[in-house]
Order: sequence, then C-alpha cells, then structure tokens
Amino acid sequence: MFAAWPGVETASAGLAPDADEPCTDELVEWADIVFVMERTHRAKLQRRFRKSLKRARVVCLDIPDDYAFMQPELVALLEKKVGPHLRSLPRRERA
Repeated sequence: MFAAWPGVETASAGLAPDADEPCTDELVEWADIVFVMERTHRAKLQRRFRKSLKRARVVCLDIPDDYAFMQPELVALLEKKVGPHLRSLPRRERA
C-alpha cells in the first residue's frame, strides 16, 4: 500500500504460520521500521526475532487485525497512522 511513497522501500510479511509471506530474520534485519497492527503482534515479533530487531524500530498501530485485505476502513486507518511515520523518515539517496 505504501510502496509508491517516494524514498520508501516496503515489504509485507505475516507472523501467522500460514502467512502468504512469512516474516524472516533477514526481512527484520533489513527494515528500519516495522509496523504491527496489534500489541500481541509486537510481543510475538519481539519474542521471535529479538536478535534481528537490533536496528529496526517497532511501531504498534493499535488497529484490530479483523479487517479484510484492503478494506476501505482499514486503508483509511493505515494512511492515518502510518503516514506520519513515513513522512518523518530521512530520505535515502538513490543510486
């Protein structure tokens, strides 16, 4: 959803065992910031990837994880809660 933001590289992954794209140590190590929907997700992420989370900042959005994929209400909440964090990121130089 945020892949088109200038200067931002995104990836999406899940913590559930049946996630289409499971979260990995490599992905967590790559990230500058990791967004999670719920506090339980943050706790699970921190337990599972403690060693890989040395650099990334974890932000809990406090959004219940009970929306359908790209449901308009979810999209609006994500734009409202994630947008300010992305706007405050330093711009990376592009090669």
